[in-house]
Amino acid sequence: MSDHKEILVEVEDLQVHFHLQEGVVRAVDGVSFRVYQGRTLGIIGESGSGKSVSSQAVMGILPTPPARMIGGKVTMHLAEPGVGTRSVVLSDLPTRGNDYRAIRGKEIGMIFQEPMTSFSPVHTIGNQIMEAILLHIPNVSHREAKEQAIEILRRVGIPRAEQRVDAYPHQFSGGMRQRAMIAMALACSPKLVIADEPTTALDVTIEAQILELLKDLQKELGMAIIYISHDLAVVGSVADEIMVMYLGLVMEHAPTDAIFDNPHHPYTQALLRSIPTIDGQLERLATIQGTMPSPFTEHPGCPFFSRCDQRVPGTCDVARPPLVEVEPGHKVRCVLYQ
Repeated sequence: MSDHKEILVEVEDLQVHFHLQEGVVRAVDGVSFRVYQGRTLGIIGESGSGKSVSSQAVMGILPTPPARMIGGKVTMHLAEPGVGTRSVVLSDLPTRGNDYRAIRGKEIGMIFQEPMTSFSPVHTIGNQIMEAILLHIPNVSHREAKEQAIEILRRVGIPRAEQRVDAYPHQFSGGMRQRAMIAMALACSPKLVIADEPTTALDVTIEAQILELLKDLQKELGMAIIYISHDLAVVGSVADEIMVMYLGLVMEHAPTDAIFDNPHHPYTQALLRSIPTIDGQLERLATIQGTMPSPFTEHPGCPFFSRCDQRVPGTCDVARPPLVEVEPGHKVRCVLYQ
C-alpha cells in the first residue's frame, strides 16, 4: 500500500471469543487490517471464518453475550474541518454508550444481508431513513429530513421515490429493499460502509446492478467500503484489496490483482479453482476437500492443514505459521513462504 492513501480505520490484533456451553469459539484470533479512505477492502471466507464478526467488532454490534472482544484495538481516524484529524479508539468506547451511537450510523453505515429482517415491518421505509437523519444531523426539520430521504432513495435508483418513501418494506421487491437498505446506510454520508453479503439473497442480474450501484456511489461520495462475501468472484469485481480468512485467521492479504494473478496460499488457490468458468472444455467443478474443522478445537498448527493439498506433515500441523510479507503489500500465512 502506498503511503499517500489516508488510513480511515485501523484494526490491530483483534480477538473475539464466543463463550458457549459447548466451549469457547475463537471466532477472530488475532486479525489486523487497515481500511483506506475511498477504497474497498474485500473480506472473503467460508461460513465460520470470522469475516462478519470482524466487521461487527468495528461497528460495535457484537452479539454480547456470548461474544466478547478479549483483545486488540480498533481506531477510526476522522478528518474534521478546521481541526485536522481526530483519532477515536472505538474499542475503548462502551458499545451501548452515546459516543459509539454518534459514530454508528453517522460515520459508519452498514448494509445487512437480509433487509427484510433489518427493517422494521411496521414503519415506512421513509420513516426509518428519516430517523437516522434526525438522530445524527443537528437542526434538521421533519420536512427537510423527508426531502433528504426522498433524495437518497432517488440516488440509489428507486423509481418514483416521492411516493415510495411512504411504502412499507413488504411492498418492495428484494432488489428494491436492498437498494432501500443501501439508502439507509448512506443517509448520513458515512465515511465507511460495511456491506455484509449484501447480494446473497438476490438473483445474479439484480446482484450485478447492486454491485454497480455501490461502485458508482463510492466514486460519487468518496466513502470507504468493507465488502464481506463468501464469493471470491463477487469480491474481485468490487475490491481494491482482498483479505482471505479461515477459522478466525487471515490466510492471505493482497491487492485484488495479486490475489487473482498470483495467489500464494493453498486455500486461496483452492477458492480460485472452485470459481466456475464458461470458456474451454466442459469439466467437473473443483471443490475443496474435507470440511472446516470444529471451531471448538484448538489447532496448534495451520487450521487448513487437514484440507490442504500441499501440506507438510510434521511441520504444518505442529506450529501456526506467522503472517509474512512475501512481496510489498502481499502477506501470506503458510510454511511454504517462511
